[in-house]
Amino acid sequence: MTLPQPVRLYDQPRAPNPRRVNIFLAEKGIEIERVNIDLMAGEHKQPDYLARIGVPQVPALELDDGAIVTESVAICRYFEALRPEPNMMGREVMEQVIIENWQRLVEFRLFATVAACFRHTNPHLAVLEDQCADWGEVNRGRLDARLGELDRRLEGRDWIAADRLTIADITALVAVEFLRVIKHPIPAGDTNLLAWVERMRARPSTSF
Repeated sequence: MTLPQPVRLYDQPRAPNPRRVNIFLAEKGIEIERVNIDLMAGEHKQPDYLARIGVPQVPALELDDGAIVTESVAICRYFEALRPEPNMMGREVMEQVIIENWQRLVEFRLFATVAACFRHTNPHLAVLEDQCADWGEVNRGRLDARLGELDRRLEGRDWIAADRLTIADITALVAVEFLRVIKHPIPAGDTNLLAWVERMRARPSTSF
């Protein structure tokens, strides 16, 4: 089957979900036209953006058949099919299952927890979120346990889900790096996680 071709990516590099896609693309060596959307100015909520994209969010991938893909992992899956190597979502069925399992665990147990803390406790995010400070602090209180889960997974391993970097590692890195924004350090005892962070930050794809 011939895949539709990418036209452009609606992007905001400082936001976590677009950053996941950008790291994924950098690992694959894929260049694409980007349109930066100013979230703080509400560009993603303007009528022309909503008419084209359908939902007020980034990233959004526009394809030459008119399709719009707005979920970051779905965008990555499209590019995995377009350029299968280096493989980051699994080659055979059980490898795909394990990678998807860890991608989902990282997303819903760590990434979502960091995001809830950030979105509900940072006063600058009030323009984007109906904030509930108590909910933000509940999630802050969960962070060390979530980080500990990842540290235990990384014991004796270089990567989270396979014998190489996968989308699970990319999701985890974006979550972990947002800890600096909410001023929550990785516990010093999480040595496996700290070593993994250094490996991830050494990759050129994560430097932008």
